[in-house]
Amino acid sequence: MEETNQFLSIKTWAEEDRPREKLLLKGKAALSDAELITILIRTGVVGNSALDIAKKILHRVNGDLNELGKLSVSELKKMEKGLGDTKAITIVAALELGRRRQSTEVREKPVIHSSRDFFDYMYSEISDLKHEEFYVLYLNRANRPITFKHISTGGVTGTVADTKIILKHAIELLASSFIAYHNHPSGNLKPSQADIELTKKLKAAAQLIDVVLLDHLIVGDKNYYSFADNGML
Repeated sequence: MEETNQFLSIKTWAEEDRPREKLLLKGKAALSDAELITILIRTGVVGNSALDIAKKILHRVNGDLNELGKLSVSELKKMEKGLGDTKAITIVAALELGRRRQSTEVREKPVIHSSRDFFDYMYSEISDLKHEEFYVLYLNRANRPITFKHISTGGVTGTVADTKIILKHAIELLASSFIAYHNHPSGNLKPSQADIELTKKLKAAAQLIDVVLLDHLIVGDKNYYSFADNGML
């Protein structure tokens, strides 16, 4: 039901004070817990704006979002008259996403100390491929993975990696270093001349933007060749 009480209606507020507009203008950190919940609720009922309802919900759990996150849809609906299925489900879903995000952040990404650490970390990504693919893992200053990027897909005998794209990702991610890796479906780990030339090119280009190429791995048949370990960097 749309809000009809003009005194309480959020639509009558100054634009910069409305939760949605405030988020767009000032960023998510500028909003209170009640204002964030207001965005989820969207509309109020006669006599209570969406913000009024949000404040009442928080008051009932003493402002504790962890307690709020433990409530079921039916429990939420019982807390406040203005909450129907849709509003309660939206709040429950949003809090569950927050819980999952927190759980993911707690699982700290490993530090990559060696080629073996790296191989163990990423092998499953390309272990079963029947054609060549080229990837890059980007790392922060602590040598923890930021993310990996798929650079190219080729045939059974080769793939082309664009240096400009690899370095573009490094800049966008504010990476301190990166590790290149691709697979040889044949299982032959010997680097080709093209692999050697690409590695040299990547290392030289990365140095120009103060990023370090830590290694280039060729992966095949549960084993790998490391350019760094073999003195090829």
